[in-house]
Amino acid sequence: MAAVVRKEPTNYDVDVCDIPSYVSEYVEKKVGNDLKSLKKLGKLIEELTENKAQLEEQVLTISSEVPKRIQNALKNAEDSKKFLSQLLEKETLLFSSINNHLLTAQPWMDDLGVSISQIEEIERHLAYLKWISQIEELSDNIQQYLMTNNVPEAATTLVSMAQLDIKLQESSCSHLLSFVRSTVKFWHKILKDKLTCDFEEVLTQLHWPFIGPPQPQNVGLCKIAGTPEVYSNLETLFCQLLKLQTSDELLTEPKQLPEKYSLPASPLVILPIQIMLTPLQKRFRYHFSGNRQTNIISKPEWYLTQVLMWIGNHARFLDEKIQPILDKVGSSVNARLEFSRALMMLVLEKLAADIPCLLYDDSLFCHLVDEVLLFERELQSVHGYPSTFPSCMHILSEETCFQRWLTMERKFALQKMDSMLSSEAAWVSQYKDITDVDEMKVPDCAETFMTLLLVITDRYKNLPTASRRLQFLELQKDLVDDFRIRLTQVMKEETRASLAFRYCAILNAVNYIATVLADWADNVFFLQLQQAALEVLAESKALSKLQLGQLASMESSVFDDMINLLERLKLDMLTRQVDHVFRDIKDAAKLYTKERWLSLPSQSEQAVMSLSSSACPLLLSLRDHLLQLEQQLCYSLFKIFWQMLVEKLDIYIYQEIILANYFNEGGAAQLQFDMTRNLFPLFSHYCKRPENYFKHIKEACIVLNLNVGSALLLKDVLQSATEEPTATAALNELGIYKLAPQDVEILLNLRTNWPNTGK
Repeated sequence: MAAVVRKEPTNYDVDVCDIPSYVSEYVEKKVGNDLKSLKKLGKLIEELTENKAQLEEQVLTISSEVPKRIQNALKNAEDSKKFLSQLLEKETLLFSSINNHLLTAQPWMDDLGVSISQIEEIERHLAYLKWISQIEELSDNIQQYLMTNNVPEAATTLVSMAQLDIKLQESSCSHLLSFVRSTVKFWHKILKDKLTCDFEEVLTQLHWPFIGPPQPQNVGLCKIAGTPEVYSNLETLFCQLLKLQTSDELLTEPKQLPEKYSLPASPLVILPIQIMLTPLQKRFRYHFSGNRQTNIISKPEWYLTQVLMWIGNHARFLDEKIQPILDKVGSSVNARLEFSRALMMLVLEKLAADIPCLLYDDSLFCHLVDEVLLFERELQSVHGYPSTFPSCMHILSEETCFQRWLTMERKFALQKMDSMLSSEAAWVSQYKDITDVDEMKVPDCAETFMTLLLVITDRYKNLPTASRRLQFLELQKDLVDDFRIRLTQVMKEETRASLAFRYCAILNAVNYIATVLADWADNVFFLQLQQAALEVLAESKALSKLQLGQLASMESSVFDDMINLLERLKLDMLTRQVDHVFRDIKDAAKLYTKERWLSLPSQSEQAVMSLSSSACPLLLSLRDHLLQLEQQLCYSLFKIFWQMLVEKLDIYIYQEIILANYFNEGGAAQLQFDMTRNLFPLFSHYCKRPENYFKHIKEACIVLNLNVGSALLLKDVLQSATEEPTATAALNELGIYKLAPQDVEILLNLRTNWPNTGK
């Protein structure tokens, strides 16, 4: 029998399965090639018959259940359809019913709408009448109170009426508003006139105002100290007038100067203070307006001084008598500041009128600005007038006036600079004979210039806006740059005599200005200006993000550009001086460079070591220059100078004397003696360990003066060392840190005192 082997299918798709193939595979699986397996056919047929019966039973069951489910679904759909039809019929009936009802009710709705509109209109009329009734009731109450001379209650009722006026501000009832306002105005005038009359009478009893000097004022206070009823009346009337403040603010429009002055908003002066100020205002306008002899445009100090005197004369009375009344009624008003603020408005009006008349007269305008600044300073420092209140600085900040002020400051500053530089004492220090004070050795012109900048700062620091202060800061920076250029020009004239007194004075001036500007950079005022400048630059995008970041982090300052230019000039001048001195030293060192170091006697052959005679000119020249510049330069500059000079001298001696010669034992010892016992001590007055500034010379002397054994050992280490750390460690043990191993080998080769090895 031929057997065909096939792979057993694992999965069958019912829709595409080939039944004969499936049966043949099934039989082959169960029977296979073994003929003995045919006896299993009976059992296999039984199993298949049983499976067939089960499947037929399942098919019959499913075929009987499916129609029932379909029937149930159809029945449900029919029921839903009937229910929906019923709902639609009901909706149609309801819609028809509603429409019929609306048609029937429309006439009623129209009638009801008319009635509601009428009711609303009647309610508005009633509300209108209630407001009128309320106002009339308050008006009647005020009248009754006045008839019974009950002024306090009348004032209280007027406050209530004024509050009604405020509540009605948003109403569109113009006639009602007009009625309320006219009623408030009517009673306010009556009460104000009555109270003002009584209040002025009490003030007269107190001899108000105190226009004389403080002494008569004190006498007057003493005389009336025994009349407490006067002060009781003063307090009563003051409190009643305060009650009229609400209505007074409604009825009175505050006087405002033109917007160009940018005055800060401020409330009305309280009514009692207004009344107290009336006689002073009359006096001010009488004396300082029109054709009066006291009204002279060239004498602003007259009216400014008068106002300061009035504030000072009345300060004690306001603090002792008026302020307690305000505190008692819970008012936050400061009596003295309120009094000063009211007087200040007179000054501002006067300034605004006078400035256009003298704007282009240099002397008059400058005099006015000076007097105004003095007035502002005393007003704030002595009388505590806040910088946030309207002040004269707002008037000076007006564009035309401010630009004129800026121009005049620049003009007079430049004139002052011309005079200070042309003065005979321009380069002499005022404190030259006082050692403790004259540490900076500042020439008179530099100190005068920085004083000028400081005065300018004091003049503009109270300006109300940062933008105006920044404009003055730019002026100061321009002046610093101009002064630097002038110093540079004078310096160039003195270049040939870079060690002369004037050249050193210029250098001291440059150093002093840079130092002071660096100190100012940490001042709170200039830090605030830096922040304001940062905001302006950020808005204009004039700087890079890096520069803005440096400004914001305070890494730089508003004077950095000026300081950098001055530091560059200072370094250039110091370099010129160092070069000059170094040339002189090289000239003096010519004999020393030709010294025969190879043939000098050893130390054991000399009784006492002495300085090389050829080194004397070098050391004398160095000493003289150091003494001269120590006297002429300030300490910080001289320190930089000698350190720069030492650096050059160290390299020069190392290269031109040490590396250019051979040394026997005596020559090496003599070099070390000249350096350590004569050259280095010249600088011991300026530092504790001067040898640390001559590293090349010091370490070269160590190498040249090593005993022969140590020198041979070191030479062997340097030649055999394959790694640099090993050679460096060997040098460090000898105190050599500056010179490289290659340099030390060169120095060792300059020694001639090696033992004769026969090689």
